[in-house]
Amino acid sequence: MCHLTQDTDENLLVGIETSDDASVYKITEDIAIVQTLDFFTPVVDDPYVYGQIAAANSLSDIYAMGADPRLALNITCFSDDIPKESIKAILKGGHDKVKEAGALVVGGHTVDDKEPKFGLSVTGFMHPSDVVTNCNAKVGDVLILTKPIGLGVINTGIKSGMVGEKSYNEAVKTMSTLNKFAKDAMMKIGVNSCTDVTGFGLLGHAYEMAVGSKVTIKLKSKSIPIIEEALSLAKMGIIPGGAYNNMNHIKNFVSFSAEVPQELADCMYDPQTSGGLLISVDKDKAQDLLNELKDSPTPYALIGEVVEKENHSILVE
Repeated sequence: MCHLTQDTDENLLVGIETSDDASVYKITEDIAIVQTLDFFTPVVDDPYVYGQIAAANSLSDIYAMGADPRLALNITCFSDDIPKESIKAILKGGHDKVKEAGALVVGGHTVDDKEPKFGLSVTGFMHPSDVVTNCNAKVGDVLILTKPIGLGVINTGIKSGMVGEKSYNEAVKTMSTLNKFAKDAMMKIGVNSCTDVTGFGLLGHAYEMAVGSKVTIKLKSKSIPIIEEALSLAKMGIIPGGAYNNMNHIKNFVSFSAEVPQELADCMYDPQTSGGLLISVDKDKAQDLLNELKDSPTPYALIGEVVEKENHSILVE
């Protein structure tokens, strides 16, 4: 969309300027509408689970802005070759996850497509003064990640039949878990910036945060939660093509210390499906946020800090 004119409106609080997770438009002095959409091809064979994961992924952009989802529209691409029972299961999985989020599925649209795809267009609401963007990280902040990475590698391994049951179950739980818990925690404490970690990987989304905030982000590689089997798969070269795309896009802006193994670096570029929130919070509030996350359904960790802008946008130690 970079070749298009960026239209402006005094009530458009968040547009496309900083590649944020969703748009935000002020309706009244007390209400802002938050909108996003996302859909993708199946990452697991179970149609119900796929529906849940796709819905959780779509809802995540609303949570990353600090908002609550309220309405969802199905986006479906199916062919006549797909069994009707599978389609019903996908839609049921999405419906159940939207219901868990406290929102409503109110319709949708279907396109005939040989490759199945499913996701949601989601509308949320929030107070205009509560909007959390990906471009307000402050020097001195620390960074907290609320889900493990390695999901793209694991999904690639699943397709090759190379993933054990434990890692498969961990990945499914991670991808199907709503970011609602993490959103509620960060809004209770008050944070400076947030983004969800999805297709651009941990490094890609951290890069967007760093550039938008005009800072440098330092990540502690040993502190980053990761699905264990992802490292061994990455070491064998089981890496999705999207990871290489992400690397080629931002590699000149990322500096790794010599101690970071290649397989871990690859997992940091790895595109995530329904990943966690990357939260930038004042150092003095960090422990309070960690305490709020103590009952989180997914692993979380303090993984870095925000420093004055340096030659590289991301430093990985």
